[in-house]
Amino acid sequence: MTATNIALGDFLRARRERLEPGTGGTARGRRRTPGLRREEVADAAGISTEWYIKLEQGRAVAPSLTTIDALAKALRLNAVEHAHLRRLADLKSQPAFSREKVPSTIERFVASLPHPAYITGRRWDILAWNDAAARLFEFGTMPPEDRNLLFYMLTDRRARRVFGESWASEAQRIVALFRPTYDLWAYDRAFAQLLERVQAGCGEFGRWWKVHAVQSASSGTKLLHHPSEGPICFEYATFQANDDPGLKLAVYLPVAHSLSYKDSLRPLRNDAD
Repeated sequence: MTATNIALGDFLRARRERLEPGTGGTARGRRRTPGLRREEVADAAGISTEWYIKLEQGRAVAPSLTTIDALAKALRLNAVEHAHLRRLADLKSQPAFSREKVPSTIERFVASLPHPAYITGRRWDILAWNDAAARLFEFGTMPPEDRNLLFYMLTDRRARRVFGESWASEAQRIVALFRPTYDLWAYDRAFAQLLERVQAGCGEFGRWWKVHAVQSASSGTKLLHHPSEGPICFEYATFQANDDPGLKLAVYLPVAHSLSYKDSLRPLRNDAD
């Protein structure tokens, strides 16, 4: 049994338990647990119940792509969930995680941007940011060991202040975005330690994590509360670096400028180093 087998099993179980009886398989008798029974999913996927139970229990089995696709159909997975299930089933061994180093060229590029921008790594560590991001998110005032996007969003009072009334929905979205990354690194102690810290610092996290929701990143719009300039509506997008695909650039573009916001762009010492 490995951590990735366990992640695969947890994901299958979470998706099975969310289905209402009658949405797949054949219901039999009275139910004491939520969702479909294991035998109903196995029957709909065309595999034996015994083998499906092994998959959910995280026991060392290697399902074929055909089986994975059949399970995705039986569990009514959307495209993002289906792709995540495929990755979990095909995960190969990889080196232990180590914190990335941002190339100096990318650091200078981020520093030159007039609007909030920052770089994160595979574990979502906040590795570099510019003056505008420092003013908005206050990354520079955080202890270095706390500079992680998941930890910041779930446990830091500054995040709750910046996101205001949208904090809970945004925090749940962040958890669902992080889950696919975590599942691929579940064996790694660095990721497990991060999760332990987040769980200790956020009472809501355990309930959100148990759902095992997964999402893919997308651009969009957020209303954020600038510490000194008040509410500002931002468009945001993320990009991968060619130097290292594990590095991601997040950029926030204000939808409407204000004189006060322009004033907030004046030079500020960057403590990313």
